[in-house]
Amino acid sequence: MRVHNYIIKRRKEKPLHFTLLDPGKMGPNELVELATQTAGVGTDGFMVGGSTDLSLEKVDSAVQAIKEITHLPVILFTTHASSVSGKADAIFFMSLLNSESRQFLVGEQIASARWVQQTGLEPLSMAYLVIAPGMAAGRVGQAQPLSRDNPDLVVSHALAGQYLGMKYIYLEAGSGALEPVPDAIIRAVKSATEVTLI
Repeated sequence: MRVHNYIIKRRKEKPLHFTLLDPGKMGPNELVELATQTAGVGTDGFMVGGSTDLSLEKVDSAVQAIKEITHLPVILFTTHASSVSGKADAIFFMSLLNSESRQFLVGEQIASARWVQQTGLEPLSMAYLVIAPGMAAGRVGQAQPLSRDNPDLVVSHALAGQYLGMKYIYLEAGSGALEPVPDAIIRAVKSATEVTLI
């Protein structure tokens, strides 16, 4: 299955829903139960990752368990080369564009590139943008969170990602943030860019 083609085709029909499953925060039984429930109510695919301390063993087990219960695409959602499982269908190959760390701009990507190629994972290039407050994603990624009151700056970052050839843009306020990314920012990025906004 070519995941990018699947996403583009389905997106023409309707907005898509992807379920994020974090094997660092969920046990195997809980993960399978949630995957089964969300597949039953129409999720379009699964993203596996999220935690900062995920082991390859946990990611491999999670991906394998999901693939045993559904044929929906399983996409890795991790910035760490050490947790890239070759058992998934694809990987959001992301660069944290507002990070001050080379590691999260391009270092982890360089470290995992050959493995992605060898395993046949489909790389889905993504501009990852952390919006204030940023929470753990901002701290771990050493990001300068983009202001919630400055949609133009967020749009500039999103356009930079698009012009660098990235096919996806991900806006993140951070896990546990009291408020999501503001609607005004989402609308501004959506109207200014031509790539898929997540």
